[in-house]
Amino acid sequence: MSCLGNIIWFIFGGFVSFISWAFIGLLLCLTIIGIPLGIQCFKMARLSAAPFGKEVYVNPSGGSLLINILWIIFGGLPLATSYIASGIVLCLTIIGIPFGIQQFKMVALALFPFGAEVLNSNVTYGQVHVRRY
Repeated sequence: MSCLGNIIWFIFGGFVSFISWAFIGLLLCLTIIGIPLGIQCFKMARLSAAPFGKEVYVNPSGGSLLINILWIIFGGLPLATSYIASGIVLCLTIIGIPFGIQQFKMVALALFPFGAEVLNSNVTYGQVHVRRY
């Protein structure tokens, strides 16, 4: 299911989202101050390309808390709201439910990208003490 879901996702919007996030990441990496934000955009691009079979793990450390708060204030909240809205719209149909769930997965990364990791869900990573969204 994850391979077929990723193919359908990529064809019907994942490619555009991937290119958009990668382009924004490249623009941010042109400045020294924007490099940490650009890296987070590349993380979003990777998840936007193929979200099926991946999980978002957020590590709530003190070092990333301040920059996550700044991220939420200056763009994370509208981004998360758009993912929630599109997830609700997709969940209104039976066919769209798996794709709506992937949109909700993107919300966690849109709100807290610093300290978050995108990992394959079918691989065991040992004793990982992180909160799962």
